[in-house]
Amino acid sequence: MAEHSCNFYAALARILNSDQSRSLILSGNVHDLFFDGKQYVPLVPFLCRKAKADGVVRVVYELNGPIRILDRRQAVRDAWIAWRMGVAVDSVGLARMRTSGSADPEKLGTQFDRLLHEATGNPTLALEVLRQLTVCSRLTGSSGDLLILIEAADMFLPAGSGDVAALNDKQLHRISIVADWFADPAFMNATDSVCLIAESRSLIHPRISRLPQVLPVEVPSPSAADRLQFIRSFCETSRRAPKLWGTPEQLASATACLSIHAVRQLLAGAAYGEEPLRPGDVVDKVEEFIQGQLGEDMVEFKRPAHRLEQVVGFAKLKEFLRGELIPRFLAPADKALAGAAVAGPIGGGKTFVFEAVAGEVDVPVLVLKAIRSQWFGQTDVLLERLRRVLEALEKVVIFVDEADTQFGGVGPETHATERRLTGKIQAMMSDPQLRGRVVWLLMTARIHRLSPDLRRPGRVGDLIIPVLDPEGDDRRAFLAWVLDGLLENAPRKAIDRLDTLTAGYSAAAFASLRSQLRASAPSSFDEIVALVEDHLPPAIGPTRRYQTLQALLNCTRRSLLPDPSVSEAQRDAWRLELRKLEAMGIN
Repeated sequence: MAEHSCNFYAALARILNSDQSRSLILSGNVHDLFFDGKQYVPLVPFLCRKAKADGVVRVVYELNGPIRILDRRQAVRDAWIAWRMGVAVDSVGLARMRTSGSADPEKLGTQFDRLLHEATGNPTLALEVLRQLTVCSRLTGSSGDLLILIEAADMFLPAGSGDVAALNDKQLHRISIVADWFADPAFMNATDSVCLIAESRSLIHPRISRLPQVLPVEVPSPSAADRLQFIRSFCETSRRAPKLWGTPEQLASATACLSIHAVRQLLAGAAYGEEPLRPGDVVDKVEEFIQGQLGEDMVEFKRPAHRLEQVVGFAKLKEFLRGELIPRFLAPADKALAGAAVAGPIGGGKTFVFEAVAGEVDVPVLVLKAIRSQWFGQTDVLLERLRRVLEALEKVVIFVDEADTQFGGVGPETHATERRLTGKIQAMMSDPQLRGRVVWLLMTARIHRLSPDLRRPGRVGDLIIPVLDPEGDDRRAFLAWVLDGLLENAPRKAIDRLDTLTAGYSAAAFASLRSQLRASAPSSFDEIVALVEDHLPPAIGPTRRYQTLQALLNCTRRSLLPDPSVSEAQRDAWRLELRKLEAMGIN
């Protein structure tokens, strides 16, 4: 079986071999399985297999185990004894015959063995011992170049709140040890290397992760080729071959964004059961995996049950959506939209209309709900996970409702976490690697509160769509929908009367009226009129007018305005009306 190249390992080796740095942070998809040339193994065994070479001494520290020296252990032990005794390594054997007391080589050797074992569950001791091993290695030069792999570094070098005052004494001690270690010019100019392993660089304390000499290496999610190789390997080596609905290539494509672990779970379940693996099973697994990575509080899958033909009114808008928006969502990168913002007053039907658009597109739809986390640094971790998911999916729509509350600004008055959040989202929107694969749909009644950086061309500023209250034929369509099933062949005069009574109604107001009429079951047109006359809209008219004006002024297509030939004088009149409303405290 041919081994697929691991770009992240090539990047790691290039940094170390070129002496760019002696300290790295390996982050990303670090909890997955990797093919080491013979079998699929976790990351640390994979790195150990890849790094096995003459002259390299592999040292592994895991929180629940001792310090493990995998190569030339006795040579390292002798070098440590010689260093502690202040003699040459070649003289250790002679010193054993001559020395007694505290400098006794046997006692020092026993102390060395004890230190390696006492490091189990004691990261402070482990880090100091590992640091001393690198000092010993460069001073004696006899044991070989050390490659130290430290797993779960975020657990004993935690970012916390980013403030050292919030850390306990042991955590401060560990951060001090590592900071002094990595910043030591003697270590930086030597040939020993240290690799910290954590899911996210931001989970490691910034006193370590932001050192300029500490370089990051990202472990990406498996590619389609990686997944295909694993699927073929599993089918060939499993005692009971799983039944697939199609070819391994089709399964590899359908499992986009899944880890090798998750693909293995799918295949193992199919191999155990008698039913073949179906596309629906894969879709369910993908949804479960993404929600497990990002959390149900942050993201959910949307499976809209309605289509544009079921949307009442909005004739002009639906024509635009079918003729231009949806084709550009599905277009290749050079023709695709990065995304669109949808503006309009509350209750205007924005979410319902664009859920129908998502249903028409027929690609996975992710709804971002709560991007911010209450825990320091966790927001950055969630965004890193989100990016890995987006990079792995072939096509996806990101749906953000109430976008003005989800994203903050980037100004100096904005909290640092908000600035990072907005900045990273903006970078993803305009990233050429994601263009044509990720489409952003931002819903908001307060388009003016979205950061100007989000609203610029190249992001959702390419297309800002107003969704306004129905007028003309659209209002007639809503009235017919309200009366459907209540009156047989309602006369034109009746429709005209209701049209007058429902002036200024939004899509949500028509839906509310329809629900009330069905609950009341009127038997005549007069009863319908009485119910409509009794129906008072809430006192939010000025607010909705303000939001309508903002949607009109921010719209990026004349053809989407109620009057495409609108003059600049009319636009100035809208701005003046906005200022008057703002003077009344409405914004």
